[in-house]
Amino acid sequence: MRIESSITSISWIPSEAIEGPSKIPFQFGITHYDQPPPDEIEDLDALRREDRFREANELRAFIETDDDGRIVDHGYLGGGHIGSTTVKLGPAAVRFPAVHLPDLQVDPEVGPTSVRFVQTVGGRMGLPTPRPVPHKPFAQLWPSIAWTTLALTINTDGSASHEVVGASPFPRHWFYDHDGKLIEKSATIDFRKWFNESYGDHTPWGDTDSDAIVTAVGSALERQLSTTIMRGGKKPKIRTLKEGESLVEQGKPGSEVYLVLDGMFVVEVDGVKVGEVGPGAVVGERSALERGLRTATLWAATRARVAETTPDGLDLSDLRALAETHRAEGDTAS
Repeated sequence: MRIESSITSISWIPSEAIEGPSKIPFQFGITHYDQPPPDEIEDLDALRREDRFREANELRAFIETDDDGRIVDHGYLGGGHIGSTTVKLGPAAVRFPAVHLPDLQVDPEVGPTSVRFVQTVGGRMGLPTPRPVPHKPFAQLWPSIAWTTLALTINTDGSASHEVVGASPFPRHWFYDHDGKLIEKSATIDFRKWFNESYGDHTPWGDTDSDAIVTAVGSALERQLSTTIMRGGKKPKIRTLKEGESLVEQGKPGSEVYLVLDGMFVVEVDGVKVGEVGPGAVVGERSALERGLRTATLWAATRARVAETTPDGLDLSDLRALAETHRAEGDTAS
């Protein structure tokens, strides 16, 4: 019997994710941030052709068993898909294909009832990137590398499980199951760390990988609200919070609504942790709907960024529906 399964990551650059001078080409429209990938992958190659992601790691594999359930064959089926960088030069747009580094596929780990596969996919921009160095010539053209490292375990009973082993600190990484459905997201982005450190030997093609913090996927309603907040008529205020800093405090007045762009927040009610929220979560709606007092404290468990907006630019029925969802999840609204 042949059993196949997969786990796929898509890496993309969300709005406001670039810092420092590198942000200038994005601000002037010379190059672009990416639209959020779809909630479900129907055609991965079509997304690549449409310039919807920077790279994708498609870890697809199989095992074969005999009539007694013993593993008799196994192998990798998928691989890496690398996008391109679109640059506007006057009225023209030029695409620079990214450099696809060799896919790294670890020899499968075969057990009595399972096989574990590990695959790293990554690349770098096709454009040279100036990088400061503390000696002459004081600059080098050495683009940073983005990657993900995924693990997939296929069992003889037909089940499968996955693991995000590692990922570059930048950009955002989304993860999809065998049916192509979005199941997890990377929780943090650190552009400066990526730009300054993720090149040369400081990558899986050298001797280093980076741990990845992942978070659960938000609701369809939150994804709808996030589009309204970031691309609606009123531009949100982008705030950066240090690790340990509070976003809102229980009992304090406030009516702002927040979209978490990056990082993880701990949610506390009466000093007791009731949950965590990560990128894509929309919070703060309850005080906007009710009497203007925060019902929970949210503090940054990591460095974080949020988009702040006022409720007058949002549909109140959507905010009410979100508040009901948060109540059902254990009071994660604020």
